[in-house]
Amino acid sequence: MKFLSIYKHAERTGPPSQEEINKMGKLVEEGMKAGWLLATEGCLPTALGARVRNSSGKLTVTDGPFTEAKEVVGGFAILRANSKEEVIQLTKDFLKVAGDGECEIRQIFEADTCLQKATTV
Repeated sequence: MKFLSIYKHAERTGPPSQEEINKMGKLVEEGMKAGWLLATEGCLPTALGARVRNSSGKLTVTDGPFTEAKEVVGGFAILRANSKEEVIQLTKDFLKVAGDGECEIRQIFEADTCLQKATTV
């Protein structure tokens, strides 16, 4: 099964330290080699971003920074795990390296998996 993990945290005021980069780099390398980490990226500050909203057919664009947000999306990862419990443990391991924040975990829809389940029922 594949899962999306969305990492949210208070927005940083500066770049990560070299030590933080090294620790995260080691975790990413281990995850890629082991096969449980399929993709991951971090996000730049919200000052460089924008929000696009559609409300009743009216499109609005708001440029960052998003000062009203207590937490922002700091990055994401696509993980492979055999169960929800396994992906939760992988996420706990990530947060030990990343520090304060939270991850929202969502299973990714995979059409081939759903078709296999439907034909075996």
